[in-house]
Amino acid sequence: MSAPSTARVTPTQARETVLTWLEEADRVLVAAGAGLSTAAGYDYGDTERFRELLPALYRLGLRSRYLLGVPLPKDMMWGYWAVHIDDIRYSPGPNPLYQRLRALVGERDHWVVTSNVDALFVRSGFAADRVFTPQGDYGRLQCTVPCTRETWPSKPFLDTILAAYDRDTGRVTDPRALPHCPRCGAEVFPNVRVGPEFVDDAYLPAGRRLAQWLEDAPTDSTLLVLELGAGFNTPGVIRLPMEDVARRTPRVRFVRINPDHPDVPADLGERALSVPLGADRLLDRLVP
Repeated sequence: MSAPSTARVTPTQARETVLTWLEEADRVLVAAGAGLSTAAGYDYGDTERFRELLPALYRLGLRSRYLLGVPLPKDMMWGYWAVHIDDIRYSPGPNPLYQRLRALVGERDHWVVTSNVDALFVRSGFAADRVFTPQGDYGRLQCTVPCTRETWPSKPFLDTILAAYDRDTGRVTDPRALPHCPRCGAEVFPNVRVGPEFVDDAYLPAGRRLAQWLEDAPTDSTLLVLELGAGFNTPGVIRLPMEDVARRTPRVRFVRINPDHPDVPADLGERALSVPLGADRLLDRLVP
């Protein structure tokens, strides 16, 4: 693996280069990590938002939405999941930042790959059949065994939980509201990648279509890889695969937009651009 390049550009230079590369691109691959949703207003580490949504958990000393591994009682954990997913996945309407990104891509042939499980791309105008979400989707639940490869829409389960949720105590007051697998009765969990029990069947076809799209590119076409907010929490999902795509594609430009980890591999040379900005700050400059 080559050493990272730390050569960076000013916001004005970044704007001019991205717009030029976008204009010259025949195809665009948008790759997004958690930083994009954070820039769009969904920051899992936002303490004030956590206190507003989950005051009972805040009083217990918890400060962020990263609660995997926290030993909460089942009714409190499902109260958390219902409130969290309802806010992140089922908030009404499109997101303005994602809409600006969609406007930037325009009518160019494009695909999206994202580690985010909030469906903000589809909710903001990107075609569902051109979005690959290898980490899953908060919009579905699965059996934890799993006894089946089938998954189920999460909203009916969550609505039942929310109807029995006591915000002051953080507990689900009716045990019958706690969800179970409709086939075997085991516990269920959001259909997102946490361990080997993750049921990814629904997402693999999109991954195969994306791989085929990359493979079928005309030899004279130029690909722009636009990576936004992909850091090192799960680098094997977005960050490293996008570097690999850039290395394997003859006619490619690679833009990494990240305020904390913007470095690009040195071996990509002038085909790569390091932009040390948040996605919101750059898109504000790119899309009026």
